[in-house]
Amino acid sequence: MSAKAVREYDGKLLLAHWLLRTPIPATSVSTTGTKFVQPATRLAHVKIDTALLNTEPTVFAQHVQTLLDHLEQTHPWLLTSKLVAKPDQLIKRRGKSGLLLLNADWAQVRTWIAAHAGKDVVVDSVAGVLKTFLVEPFIPHPADTEYYICINSDRDGDNILFTHEGGIEVGDVDAKALKLQVKVTDTFPTPTAIQSTLLTHVPAAKHDVLIDFITRLYAVYIDLHFTYLEINPLVVLDPTPEHPAQVFYLDLAAKVDQTAEFEAGPKWAFARAPQNIGLVAAGSSQGVDAGPPLDFPAPFGRELTKEEAYVQELDSKTGASLKLTILNKDGRIWTMVAGGGASVVYSDAIAALGQANELANYGEYSGAPTETQTYEYAKTILDLMTRSNVIHPLGKVLIIGGGIANFTNVASTFKGIVRALTEFKQPLIAHKVRIFVRRGGGSSLDATLGVEIQVFGPETHITEIVPLALTGKTSGLDQSGVATPSAPLSSGNLLQDQLLGNNTPLNGGSRASSPPPLEERMTYFQDQNADGAEGGHDENTPFTAHTRSFIYGMQPRAVQGMLDFDFICKREMPSVAAMVYPFGGAHVQKFYWGTKETLLPVFTSLDEAIAKYPEVDTVVNFASCRSVYDSTREIFKHSKQIRTISIIAEGVPERRARQILWEARERNVLVIGPATVGGIKPGCFKIGNTGGMMDNIVSSKLYRPGSVAYVSKSGGMSNELNNIISRTTDGVYEGVAIGGDRYPGSTFIDHMLRYEKDPGCKMLVLLGEVGGVEEYRVCEAIKNGTIRKPVIAWCIGTCAKMFATEVQFGHAGALAQSDLETADAKNRALRAAGVIVPETFEKLPLVLSQTYQQLVKKGVITVRSEPETPKIPIDYSWAQELGLVRKPASF
Repeated sequence: MSAKAVREYDGKLLLAHWLLRTPIPATSVSTTGTKFVQPATRLAHVKIDTALLNTEPTVFAQHVQTLLDHLEQTHPWLLTSKLVAKPDQLIKRRGKSGLLLLNADWAQVRTWIAAHAGKDVVVDSVAGVLKTFLVEPFIPHPADTEYYICINSDRDGDNILFTHEGGIEVGDVDAKALKLQVKVTDTFPTPTAIQSTLLTHVPAAKHDVLIDFITRLYAVYIDLHFTYLEINPLVVLDPTPEHPAQVFYLDLAAKVDQTAEFEAGPKWAFARAPQNIGLVAAGSSQGVDAGPPLDFPAPFGRELTKEEAYVQELDSKTGASLKLTILNKDGRIWTMVAGGGASVVYSDAIAALGQANELANYGEYSGAPTETQTYEYAKTILDLMTRSNVIHPLGKVLIIGGGIANFTNVASTFKGIVRALTEFKQPLIAHKVRIFVRRGGGSSLDATLGVEIQVFGPETHITEIVPLALTGKTSGLDQSGVATPSAPLSSGNLLQDQLLGNNTPLNGGSRASSPPPLEERMTYFQDQNADGAEGGHDENTPFTAHTRSFIYGMQPRAVQGMLDFDFICKREMPSVAAMVYPFGGAHVQKFYWGTKETLLPVFTSLDEAIAKYPEVDTVVNFASCRSVYDSTREIFKHSKQIRTISIIAEGVPERRARQILWEARERNVLVIGPATVGGIKPGCFKIGNTGGMMDNIVSSKLYRPGSVAYVSKSGGMSNELNNIISRTTDGVYEGVAIGGDRYPGSTFIDHMLRYEKDPGCKMLVLLGEVGGVEEYRVCEAIKNGTIRKPVIAWCIGTCAKMFATEVQFGHAGALAQSDLETADAKNRALRAAGVIVPETFEKLPLVLSQTYQQLVKKGVITVRSEPETPKIPIDYSWAQELGLVRKPASF
């Protein structure tokens, strides 16, 4: 998740330091009137070590008193001021919950904190322990000086909400607040716009100071990459002959974009450095030139365990993704799932069987973690699973699942899992653990662990192992949606099965007797030019068999995957014209075209590549999250030629993502991503690593077009859709994974409208998820008749309602901010709009099969004869890792 809540203490320190220091555009600076004056920064933070609760009560009590004694020394103003004390743990409505002490002296505050520290409380049905407190001066004020201000962000821009009636009884601010929208393409709001839009109910004597404050607040909001900032109450005292109008921000709630840390991190740290808040930096965690790193606390009632913190640390040190949330340490169902989208559907399947209360954890590993990282992750889960001395009477279940990988080395990650399982062999036996595995590619487990293990591959629906593990029988439906016996289909080396068939032996015919001559090993292609290029860009059909692309970044593995796809699709020209890599010299790079070799140029600038290949209209941008904004804007300069851009990078700051998508809209360029694996047009073109290994591409029949087009957020789940659709229909016509971030460059409706206008597409599939509201735009398009083709849809994340605390799922955008954003609400709305929505995700193959058969009967889809299955070239190193080939013992 990119938007992370911060403590009120940290949020106020950020404002205190930067409100008067952040630059403001000259056109927005008020040249007259009263200016905002920053009050003296007086904030005291009390952080209790609740681990001492497990010791003698006197030890914990002494610890609290020692902390408060130290606070007196570092914050002498506590002894002379009237004070406010409150928990600082992301708790909403503290006043209504009796967790607010007002107008008290220091002795009363000490007593109040000592009485509340370490205590269990329940707030809005969420239970948690009080362990962090904020103490600050009490500001006496009349009730009519309390205002409310909130700045939030959405896809279109930033919204500044303001009402003259703030405080604890503020009510429905969405209904009563005045709103100033600052669109992504708008300039910074002027003083006149702020005054006329937001301050119509505020006394004129306070206008100048509020205009200056709101201007500065919004400047800080932008510069420090806030995603949410609420102040209630914002107190504005009336001017007096001695003092102008004064502004105090009393209660504050804020979120910042964690992915923007490389831009704003130094500013976050500097504002909180001890020397900048009047403290001595004694033993603090502090950078040489900044300050302590910003802390992102867990939601109230969801404090990180030692194991969760460890996995979080592992995650921070790798480009892969490792996530772990403990839901019920005594639960009997544990999961180890690969893929952000896949992790959600497994939780959904468990909850759908009424077993949410037994689900022990939520988590995922993805993004190609190493064998060692996977081992550490698996070991952490197995330790938690087998730690208890109490043996569950029903035993425990470990579900090792995942979608079909795009670029993760499944064989390598499973080596890490096997290492961990082997290490925990005896505890697994003692706890009567049964293990169920479903993964695509190279996933085999040693059956000598002494526990029940069942292994399944892509021929089995992704979540089919869940009912088998929990009820002892399958759903009764296979991948084609047809009733099937419940006997499991276990496999050994899945990739070998897919490549060679279950009983196909390796024989000497696969060996090359001697190297062929050079002219037989190399393939050369004549460059196309603008006049000779076939096809042409159509905004409804961006990918054809003649689409050519540039790869921005040094990504030989992705390029080879694209060329292999081109080869089995029998393309005349490679889909990759060249690579662009600004950090090295111009050269050519060798790749395979089938079993022969070919050369692709590598340019140091996009200008050179554009000049050489005028027929290229697509760029796959592999630049990192730090540089992808600048590189994409560079690509936009060539928007007359480049009409499609796919942005692969995860962790792009939300403000930069919005700027990209709006510039793309103005230039009429299709952007897929960020945080995407891309998309695929069977028989024509694939983006980067989309589709996974070649065996999956062949088994999913992606070498030729079908009739079904889909759009998904998840890259891993898009591979599952390829698999499911190929088994239930005549296959995929086109598929796009828009990316799991909050602001993808293109949305569900953008692609659904393309598919509607494309005569080759006969059925539409939408795989949505919890969080966001883009699915409702599809509902509207169906209701008003814009989309007329049959639509099948499902939104994952239906399990969220069954969790006692807020859980952030694998994707940054997968978190419901309101009831409207829940998966259940979206599924209901889609069904009401006329979309075919199955009862569960497990029944998606069934409704796909039924809808397809109906379209065949109506003559909408004509069944075509199946072309010859192409042969799959496989690299020697990969075949050797899977044990399919070996070197001679002597030579």
